[in-house]
Amino acid sequence: MDDGRALAGGADPSPVAAPPHPSAPSSTPVDVSSFTHTPCYCEENIYMLCKELIRIGVADPMGTDLYVVFISNEERKVPLWHQKASNSDDGFICWDYHVICIQSRRNKGEVLDLVWDLDSDLPFPCPFSQYVSDAIQPLAFGDSIYRRLFRVVHTPLFLQSFASDRSHMKDPAGNWIQLPPKYDPIVAADGTTNNLKDYIAMSKEDVVNLESRVNDVYSNKHGVVVNETILPRFFSRLPGSHH
Repeated sequence: MDDGRALAGGADPSPVAAPPHPSAPSSTPVDVSSFTHTPCYCEENIYMLCKELIRIGVADPMGTDLYVVFISNEERKVPLWHQKASNSDDGFICWDYHVICIQSRRNKGEVLDLVWDLDSDLPFPCPFSQYVSDAIQPLAFGDSIYRRLFRVVHTPLFLQSFASDRSHMKDPAGNWIQLPPKYDPIVAADGTTNNLKDYIAMSKEDVVNLESRVNDVYSNKHGVVVNETILPRFFSRLPGSHH
């Protein structure tokens, strides 16, 4: 999360083809403790999680069934529930932004969408519908400044394009606000060293039309932005979902 604080309470790479008909996920057991996790660096945690899901065979070899989702809004006030960092019984917290991974697959018509959130106390992974209803609680804040926006980025593009030099985690004197991961900073395939803000920044004007723009997620390195109304239906509209 940017700044490590929770509030109180270019040319695109070559497009990656949409998965034609993703099958059922691997039954390989996974434990949240087996994944790299550095507090307050959710974007890097999810980057590493995607690579690990691919490596152990839980995801497709190219990660085509995985989507990185940045959750934020114009005010950088993002309420979520069931977060481990919360001090309340219901896990409520207000982040400046958060990042999760959604695995979207179909098997003989059965919906198998899952959410991987290393910072949640919900099941790991969590069924998409349960995560939406319990952790996001769409429309809980009406049309207020707290309404969440979701930047959905196809993981093959994200792994090529994302970069962070972690400068957002340093104070004006250059001291760490939160200690960084022990591995080297992530650099994009084209040599870019920092573009985190390009993924976090989003506004209501960025929200795409579900019917005409859903496929842009496969060609735009910064993905597409959807709102709380569109999110629950977004993944069912992706190619290969109607079987």
